[in-house]
Amino acid sequence: MSHHKIEYDCKCKPCKGTGLYIGIVERDGFAVVCHHCAGTGKRHEVLEYDDFEGKEKRDNVIRVLEINPGICAGVNPEKGFTMESYGGMPYEDWLKGEPFPLGSEMRLFACPAWWYQSADYGKKPRWDWCRGLGAFYNCDHFPTKEECWERFDREAQG
Repeated sequence: MSHHKIEYDCKCKPCKGTGLYIGIVERDGFAVVCHHCAGTGKRHEVLEYDDFEGKEKRDNVIRVLEINPGICAGVNPEKGFTMESYGGMPYEDWLKGEPFPLGSEMRLFACPAWWYQSADYGKKPRWDWCRGLGAFYNCDHFPTKEECWERFDREAQG
């Protein structure tokens, strides 16, 4: 594997090379010195990278989640939470390129709308009674989200 380093000077994007920045609070002819380039209009960029030779294996991962909608995922025997409680799939299956199967969502913690808002927006339910966005846990149906998952599964199958 080779390591590469490219250095170059370029026009500062935030100030468009002027050295002065005009944001949403500078009006009527005001500007501030651009803090990205210290007023020079020029940026010195350094790009470092290694050649990609394939996906590298991680030794500290057991299970992979497709996304995380903001739920603290961790094993907690006192509360009965195992690795499988959070959905996902075994790391080895993910490493082989297998797709996330139906049922691998964080079903104990999120409803279908909450999950698929991030995982795959095209699959997000558009049910009339569904809150659909925002604080999903405030939805009247959130306490019985397993019923939402049952409906989601039925519609996904047919």
